[in-house]
Parts: sequence; structure tokens; C-alpha cells
Amino acid sequence: MTKAELRKSNLIKQKALSPNERRSASDRIAENFFDEFDLRAVRFLHVFIPIEKFNEIDTRPVVERLWRDHPEIQVVVPRVDFETNELRNLRFERGTELAKNRWDIDEPTHRDEVDTEDIDAVLVPGLAFDHRGHRVGYGKGFYDRFLKSCSTSCVKIGLSYFEPVEIIDDSHDGDVPVNSIISPQHVTVSSK
Repeated sequence: MTKAELRKSNLIKQKALSPNERRSASDRIAENFFDEFDLRAVRFLHVFIPIEKFNEIDTRPVVERLWRDHPEIQVVVPRVDFETNELRNLRFERGTELAKNRWDIDEPTHRDEVDTEDIDAVLVPGLAFDHRGHRVGYGKGFYDRFLKSCSTSCVKIGLSYFEPVEIIDDSHDGDVPVNSIISPQHVTVSSK
């Protein structure tokens, strides 16, 4: 299937999830993350704040557990820079004030940034992934540009409600594949 086909079908399925289905799937994804990944080398972890209108995976179970059990890890979340069309990494702590941007996405109001090159791991949102780690997002390219600017040692972990497909037909060499994909059922190591 193509990116456009996967984007359309998975967005429909994702938006159709009930609040209970979303909560259960998000909790299982969080459990799979903590069960399967060694966090000892992670100092800065980039985590997306879910877009509620798209029924995205709720990353709060991951963030809350990091704050509770791994205070040595600094959580950072994205802010869209609409002038450069790039993502900025802002520190995210308990009590961080959030405000909606022009796309109705929550972002920190402060300007305490972390350099992209300092990020050790990224939780990447995805409507679909394939077994090679290629992804389908919402088509704006923000995460594609962001992942290209991460260090080569940065671990890229895709999160999706859906199991990876065999191959995304129109992925290309410019795509930055993730290292692993976490769904509610499995952790899949990409075969790139």
C-alpha cells in the first residue's frame, strides 16, 4: 500500500477507537516500551504530546512513569516552529504550562530548549510503519525533518495502534526509518 492509502485507512480506524480502547492500547504500548527498552543510556527522551482530535496514542502513561521512576531522564516535547517548519525540543516537567498552537496541539509556553543533537531517544508518532521502519504520518513532514537532524546514535521508536505492514510501496531513501515499532501487541525491530 502507498502512504496515502495507509494514511487514509488508519486515520479512519484510529479516530473510531473508543476512549476505553484508546486508553487500553496506550497503556499496553507504555508497558511494552518499559519492558523492552534499556533506558540507562538515555538522558533526553523526546515524547510527542498526542493530538486529541486525531485520537493519537496517549503518551501520558509513559511520561508519568518516567517522572516517577526515572527522574534522571529529561523529558522533552515538540513545539512547531511555523517560520522554519521544524520541531523544537522543549523541557517537559510536572507543572509545565501548555497552550494550544494554531493547529490545536498542546505545547509548552516556555522557551527552555534542548538541542536536537542531545536527544538520545525519540518516541515517534505514526499512523503506519512497515517492517523496514518507514513511517506514515500526517503528511506535513515535521518528524521527517526532525529525525534527519537527530544524531546517528539517537534511538528512534515508532508508536502505532497498528502492527507494521510488510512494505510501504512509496517509501524512499530520504525517509528516516525508526529502529523499532511498538504496538499494543508487539515490539518489532525494523529490518532496515
